[in-house]
Amino acid sequence: MQSTQHQNLVGFIWNIANKLRGPYRPPQYRRVMLPLIVLRRFDLVLAENKQQVLDEKKRLEEKGITGPALEKALSRIAANDRKQELFNTSGFTFEKLLGDAPNIAGNLIAYIQGFSPRARDIFDKFEFETEIAKLDEANRLFLIIREFCSAEINLSPKAISNLQMGYLFEELVRKFNEQANEEAGDHFTPREVIRLMVQLLFTGEEGIYEKGIYRSVYDPTAGTGGMLSESEKFICGDGFTTGLNPDANIELFGQEYNPESYAICCSDLLIKDEPINNLIYGDTLGIKDAKNKTNGFVPHDGHQDKKFHYMLANPPFGVEWKPEEDFVRQEYEDQGFSGRFGAGLPRINDGSLLFLQHMISKMHNPPKSGGDGSKIAIVFNGSPLFTGDAGSGESNVRRWIIENDLLDAVVALPDQMFYNTGIYTYVWIVTNKKPAHRHGKVQLIDGTRHFKKMDKSLGNKRNELSDEHIKALVRLYAEHEHDAESDVLVDGKPLRRVCSKLFNNQDFGFLKITVERPLRLNFQVSPERIARLDEQSTFVNLASSKKRKDDAAYHAEVAAGQEMQAVIKATLHEVESETLYFNRAEFESLLADTLQDAGVKLGAPLKKAILAALSERDPNADICLDAKGNPEPDPELRDTEIVPLPDDISLPLPLKYDNETGHDQLLTLVKDHCEDYLKAEVLPHVPDAWIDHSKTKVGYEIPLTRHFYVYQSPRPLAVIASEISQLEKEIVAMLGEVV
Repeated sequence: MQSTQHQNLVGFIWNIANKLRGPYRPPQYRRVMLPLIVLRRFDLVLAENKQQVLDEKKRLEEKGITGPALEKALSRIAANDRKQELFNTSGFTFEKLLGDAPNIAGNLIAYIQGFSPRARDIFDKFEFETEIAKLDEANRLFLIIREFCSAEINLSPKAISNLQMGYLFEELVRKFNEQANEEAGDHFTPREVIRLMVQLLFTGEEGIYEKGIYRSVYDPTAGTGGMLSESEKFICGDGFTTGLNPDANIELFGQEYNPESYAICCSDLLIKDEPINNLIYGDTLGIKDAKNKTNGFVPHDGHQDKKFHYMLANPPFGVEWKPEEDFVRQEYEDQGFSGRFGAGLPRINDGSLLFLQHMISKMHNPPKSGGDGSKIAIVFNGSPLFTGDAGSGESNVRRWIIENDLLDAVVALPDQMFYNTGIYTYVWIVTNKKPAHRHGKVQLIDGTRHFKKMDKSLGNKRNELSDEHIKALVRLYAEHEHDAESDVLVDGKPLRRVCSKLFNNQDFGFLKITVERPLRLNFQVSPERIARLDEQSTFVNLASSKKRKDDAAYHAEVAAGQEMQAVIKATLHEVESETLYFNRAEFESLLADTLQDAGVKLGAPLKKAILAALSERDPNADICLDAKGNPEPDPELRDTEIVPLPDDISLPLPLKYDNETGHDQLLTLVKDHCEDYLKAEVLPHVPDAWIDHSKTKVGYEIPLTRHFYVYQSPRPLAVIASEISQLEKEIVAMLGEVV
C-alpha cells in the first residue's frame, strides 16, 4: 500500500467519524470508529469463505461436534493463510446488514455474537453493544455502516495486507486518542517518545541482527500496544521500511487493566494475524481478594515465571496503588527478594517504581551467569529520581538498582510532551548486560531542549521530538562520552551545550548522618516555672482516674491526685526562688532533698515532668550527662548532614534493605569518613557537636537537573535601569493620550 493510499484511507475514515457529531463529541468518536474499523476488516477477511464456514458448521454440529473442536475446524477454513483463530458463524455481512435497515441494530449484535471467542471478547471490552444502541437511537447506525461499505474504503486483504492494515489501524488509534487526549492520555504514549525509547533499547544490541534470532518483548502496562508494535516494527519492518532484522522472530507479551485499551491492543494484533494469547487483561501488580470476574480479568501478574529479553513501559504517573496495596505488601513481607518487591515499597501515592521492580524480576539471567540478559526502557516523571528520604522505600529501590549496576542511563525529556500532563519526564534504561565500558557507570542525558513546538497543541502536549532530535539523543547514548555536547535551542537561540555526563555508581549514594549537640539547661524554682507544671501531661494526669464505672472510686482518686498536685506545688514554693542553677546534677540533688524533707515520694516520670517545668535551655549552662556520664543530646539542636559516599567504597554496601542488618559493617567502612566530614564542615561552627553513628542511614538519589545546571549571570544593573526608565516614559506617554 502506497503512503498516499494510506493517507487517503485515514482521511476518508476521519470524514466518516465527523458524521457522528451531535450524539457524540469529537473526543468520543473513537468509541464507535475503532470497533467498526476492526469489525469491517474482519468482515472482509472472512467474506471469501463465509458460506463454507456456515456449511461446515452445520455439518459438524449434525455430527455432534461442538466447543473447541468445532472452533478449530471452522478457523481452518474461515480465512486463507491465517494463523490466528478468526471466524464468524452468523449469516450476516455488512452488506446484508444494510438490506434489513429496520432491524440493523439487533442484526449487528447477532453478527458480533457469531465471531470466534477471542474476537467476540474484543467487542465486549469495547462495550460496543452500548454504542450500537446509542447510534441506532440517534439514526446514525445505518448511515455509518453504509459509509463503511463505500467503494472508497477498501479494507479487504486483497487491497491491504495484514501488516499494512495493522499500521493503518495504529495511525487511526493515534489520531483518535490525540483527539481524546483528556480521556485517553493515561493509556496512550506519544509515538515519538515510543520511538526514542525503542531506539535507545536496541542501541548496542548486536545479537538482534542474527538471522532467525528469537527475542521476546514485554510491556506490563501495555495500553493500546504502541510500545510493543513499535518494537516489532523497528526490528522487523512495517511494509514501508526495512527493520533491523526482518528475519528475527519477535514474540510480544503484555498486560493491561483498562478494557478499551486492551481491546485496541488485541485488535491490532489480531488484524496483523499475530498471537493475542500473550496479551493479558488484568492488573499486573495484583489485587488481593479480587471479586470474581466474568470478563477474563486476571487479578495478578498474568505472565508469572516468564522472563523477557526486552521490556518497555509507561506506568501511570503519580497514581495511587491503594487497590493493589494488600496484594503487594503481602508479597513484599512474605517473599522478600524471592518475590518482586524485595528492595522496598514506594509511598502509596505513586506506584511507578513497583512496575520497574516487577520488570527487573522478569530479566533473563545476565550473560556472566550463562543467560541472554535483558534490557528495560521505562518512562517516569521526576519523582522516582529523588523522592523519599534516606532509608525510605524509594531510596532503597534506587540503591538496589544502582548498587547492582543495573541502571545504565537516564534521559531527561522536554516538558509538555504528554497529552495529560505538562511535567518533565525521564526515560530510564535498565539492564543486566552492560558492555564492559559501561560497567559501574550511569549516563545522564539532558534532552530537555531537544524539541520543536507543535503547530497545534493537543491537551497538555505542546512539544514534540523530531527525527533529528531522536537521532541526537540516541547518538549521545551510543557514544557514551562524558561532557558530550549537542546543538540545542535556548530562548530561541542555537547553542552548543553539554548534554551527556558519566558518573560512577557511588556518586549517587550518600550517608545521612545525625549531628547531636549537648543539652544545656539552667534550673530555677520560681513561681513562673512552678506554674508550668500545669503544662506537663504527667503532672496534669495525677488528677485523673480510669475508674469510670465506680463513681465513688473515681472521685476519690481524682481528689487524691489534686491533693498531691497541691503538696508538690506548696513544697516547691518553699524553695528560695532567686537562685539560678547551671548544673542539672546539683539541682536534682537539691530537689530530691527538698521533696524528701517534705515527705513527698515521686516516681521517675513525675520527677522528669518537674525538671522539665523548672528548666530552660541555656548555652552557658553545664552539659547535662546521662547515667553513664556521657553528654545528653538536645533534641531541639539535633540536625542532619548529607555526606557523599567515599569514592573508593565497594558496592553493594553491606547494609541490608531493612536498614538494620549489616549496619555495624557499614559503620566500619564509613565511620572515619563521616568523622572527617564533621571535623571539616561542622566543628568549626559548633565545636561541641558529635555524630550519633547508630542513626546513620544510606540514601540514593539522581539529581539530574543539578548536574546540567548552567549559571547565567544577571543582566547589568545599568541595562535594567535603562529598560525601567524607557517603560516609565512609555507609561507617561500613554497616560497623556488618555487625558
